[in-house]
Order: sequence, then C-alpha cells, then structure tokens
Amino acid sequence: MTFSASRRHVRRAHPHGRGPLVDRAVQRFGVLVIFGVILISMFTTNANATRLKEVASVQGVRSNQLIGYGLVVGLDGTGDQSTQAPFTTQSLNSMLQQLGVTVPASVAATMQLKNVAAVLVTAQLPAFAQPGQQIDVDVSSVGNAKSLRGGTLVVTPLKGADGQIYAMAQGNMIVGGAGASAGGAKVQINHLAAGRIPEGATVERAVPTPLTQGDSLQLDLNSADYATARAVAQAINAVKGPGVARALDGRVVKVQAPVDPDQRVSFMADIENLNIDLAAPAAKVVLNARTGSIVMNQAVTLDACAVAHGALSVTISSNPQVSQPAPNSGGQTVVTQKTDIAVAQQAGSLVQMPAGTKLADVVKALNALGATPQDLLAILQAMKSAGALKADIEVI
Repeated sequence: MTFSASRRHVRRAHPHGRGPLVDRAVQRFGVLVIFGVILISMFTTNANATRLKEVASVQGVRSNQLIGYGLVVGLDGTGDQSTQAPFTTQSLNSMLQQLGVTVPASVAATMQLKNVAAVLVTAQLPAFAQPGQQIDVDVSSVGNAKSLRGGTLVVTPLKGADGQIYAMAQGNMIVGGAGASAGGAKVQINHLAAGRIPEGATVERAVPTPLTQGDSLQLDLNSADYATARAVAQAINAVKGPGVARALDGRVVKVQAPVDPDQRVSFMADIENLNIDLAAPAAKVVLNARTGSIVMNQAVTLDACAVAHGALSVTISSNPQVSQPAPNSGGQTVVTQKTDIAVAQQAGSLVQMPAGTKLADVVKALNALGATPQDLLAILQAMKSAGALKADIEVI
C-alpha cells in the first residue's frame, strides 16, 4: 500500500505532463554529455596539430637511391631497334656469354632484337631495410623501344653511390599505358616507355644508420626556422625534462637520448608524436614561369595600391602566293610568302586595390583585375617592387 501511494503521489506532483524525477536526471545527464562532446572536440582539434615527425627527421636515418642497368625481354615486337641502339645487342651478347651461350661475331652484328629493350632500373632503399626484404623498382627505357608493356626484367643488380650491390631486381612489369598503330595512325594512352615492378627487388645488403651511435641524436628540421626549432626543443623538454633538447640553430636540434638501443627506440617513439605549436610561416608567393601556376600561403598580405592592366596581342599570318612568269619569258614559277603582322592593345582601366590582411582579401583583389595567370606573374612582381605585396616571391 505504501508503494502504490508513493507512486500516486509522484504522479500528482506532475499534473501538466512533465516526466518523473528520473527524466530530469536524464536531461541533466544529456547536458553533461553535450558538454563532454564539446570538450572532446576541443582536445581532438589540439591533437591534430603538427607532430614532430612531420617537421623534423633524425640525421642519418634516410633512404638511399639505387640504380642498375638491365634488359627487358618478352616484348611483342616493340623493343629496341638494333641499328639505332647497338648497346642492347652488346648487353644481350654479354648476358648470353655468362650463361654459356656463344654467338658468332658475324651473327651478333646482324641480329635484330625486336623483343628486347635496354632499361635503367631505379629504386629507393628505405632506412632500416634488411636483407631479404622486398622493395619496389621503377624501370625506364634508355633506347628507342616503343613499349615495355608485357615485358619481364631479367636479373639486374642495383648499386648505391659507393658502387656496392645492395639489391637484385627481377620480375614482370606493370605499364599503366596502352597504344595501337596501323596505317600511319597511332593512338596512345599514358606513357609506355616506363613501368614499375611492385616488390621487384630483394635487399642483399643493409645500410648502417647512426641511430644507436653516441649519447645524443640530431634532429634536422625540414625547413630552417628559428621559431620551429625552439618549439621542438620546448616540446621535448616539457615531456622528457629540462635540458634534454637544445636548439643549435634554425634547423638543428640536439637531443640527449638513452644509450641502450631498446630504450632509445622507445624514446624516439615518445617524442616523434609530440604536438608542435608552429608559428605562422613566412609570407611567400611561388610563381611557375613555365606553366603560369601561382601559389601563395595564408601569410600573404596586400597594401592599398592601383594597377592598370591591358592586354597586348600580336598576330602574325603568312599566306603562300605563286608568282607565274610570262609565256616564253624563260622565267620560273616561284612560291613566295606574304606575311601580315598586326598589333592590338586593349585599353586597361586603373583599378584601385584595397588593402587585404587575409588571403581571401588578396584573392578577391587579384580576381578583380581579370588578368590571366601569365599576366599575374608580371603584376605580382610589379607589386613586390612597389612595396604593396608583403611576401617573398620565388620563381621556379
């Protein structure tokens, strides 16, 4: 009886349809959950900051370039032409001699190898690679082969800068292009004179790294910046203790590390994921004079200035004309070229460009000119000379 009376009392306490006290607790819990989600999102944003591994690398821990010369066989008549690429025939004869096959000199001089191509094989030997591991290789034709599609690379030693063999490559190639030709017509998709062999080389020799040498490590920043070097040192000292890391200059940070290899690996695993608070980069505009591409970072600003832009076009047309001599004059028919040159210049109005303190403002101001990317190359350089563009210009 007491239990049922209590229930009736609770129901009378909410005559206007409101839920019981449990509902209020659930509502409060929901508010706390929303607040917690906001906090988690804030911490997640901070966790997405730049990590140390993305701005610096350990000195000496890097990949090494490998190169080799070999032959691709099994082509469908698209190999090197022996008359124009005699080194292909010489390479094949040398390989056959190593396999115990002797080709007479008279035959070797007249061989037509349509299914063989001479290639250069390149690869990247990653840091800590050990004998027996597989690495990818790139294969590129050095002769006049039309296509390497369907070819097989025979055993090719890959050497480093010291002349030592570090890997052996062999395998079937993957060529991403396709082509066909007939009756003087030709159709080609992508590039046929180069391909790739995934895991096509086996490592034969390991390259020693200085990771376990000495009592300290040197971190080299990807780009020289004093603020970044200081931020890296401060982040490491905040976790590992004061004095562990010291910024030597704008690119080098020296770090005291444990001598034991196992502890050193754990030490590097801890610091490479540290979040680094990077300062704003220097304002820079990169101009590609060949393609007309323009890239600028968010630090670029613009002072108020006025720009007049007008298009200048030069048109040159050449029409052949035939000069026919009079009958019985003994002259000859001569074809001459009549060339017409026209120069047209469009009027350009003076456009006032307001000051822009954000990248979006700078983009809007440049779009107001209506200039092509090629024209913007000259306009941005002129703005820099006038002192209106607050950024360094780099032409690549």
